[in-house]
Amino acid sequence: MGAYILRRLLLVIPTLIGIMIVNFALTQFVPGGPIEQIIANLEGQGDVFEGISGGSNDSQLESLSTDSKYEGARGLPPEFIAKLEKEFGFDKPPVERFLNMMWNYLRFDFGESYFRSVSVIDLVLEKMPVSITLGLWSTLIAYMVSIPLGIRKAVRDGSSFDTWTSALIIMAYSIPGFLFAIMLLVFFAGGSFYQWFPLRGLTSDDFDQLSAVGKVLDYLWHIVLPVTASTIAAFATLTLLTKNSFLDEIKKQYVITAQAKGLSERKVLYGHVFRNAMLIVIAGFPSLFMGIFLTGSLIIELIFSLDGLGRLAFEATVARDYPVVFGTLYFFGLLGLIVGILSDLMYVFVDPRIDFESRET
Repeated sequence: MGAYILRRLLLVIPTLIGIMIVNFALTQFVPGGPIEQIIANLEGQGDVFEGISGGSNDSQLESLSTDSKYEGARGLPPEFIAKLEKEFGFDKPPVERFLNMMWNYLRFDFGESYFRSVSVIDLVLEKMPVSITLGLWSTLIAYMVSIPLGIRKAVRDGSSFDTWTSALIIMAYSIPGFLFAIMLLVFFAGGSFYQWFPLRGLTSDDFDQLSAVGKVLDYLWHIVLPVTASTIAAFATLTLLTKNSFLDEIKKQYVITAQAKGLSERKVLYGHVFRNAMLIVIAGFPSLFMGIFLTGSLIIELIFSLDGLGRLAFEATVARDYPVVFGTLYFFGLLGLIVGILSDLMYVFVDPRIDFESRET
């Protein structure tokens, strides 16, 4: 197993470099870099993307420079533009910039945000609690509900209970996450009906003055709606996966033999079937958590006014804040690859009979 883990760790390096190369190359062709953003603001255009989108008024047409690679730079001295390029490192060739960036990233030096004057690591640490809250609680609740429900549906396959729960699960899965989040706000957060939960944030304004128990209750009160909204879609996949895994195992010969020996249904299910049936479900926990943690929280964060990693990445991409974009891409790309290895280790933990090394030989 050690040799397999070592090979997987060695594959992380070229994979991560490939991810960074592709994304760095794409940014060279995307219009509206950080210097263009600054020029647009200085020229009073608000945002560089307004000019790119095709505005046709006279002031925009007159601001286009015929002798500069930056739109709207005619009124700014070339020395100022050169100073901006040097400050951001754009006076160097792209290959040199990429190599310098990767060398810094190997030492976990992600630099500072172009527009916030804060280190990328500090920004990530500041936004981390929101994303951890959504990812961890959503994953735990999904597993705590889906596994017992899936087992029950497998045992009572074809019954009325199986039919109506499947209908409810599919209905919940078919509702878009953002629409369900808006419905929760309308019904339970001061919309047209009830005002049971707060509209935004993870804590109240007077959080620091609360007792220890009060802080816990306040935190739980704030996360009910966003966690519910981010969890609803995961129920269908996990529940049906659990049910189908149990159905496959229940039909196997060793289960029939155990039943013939007079073992109770509970002992057969949880003493024999559970380990084999739960292999794929439990082993997928790290990947599911990372999926919600990294990609599934942007819309939820925007709707519930939560300042997490999803919102940080979105705003950095729009503003072309490259240190934040590439720094978070590198860090979470590395984290995602390591989680892939942890998923394989989870398979071995759940079922020690699995041997990845023997499968490769």
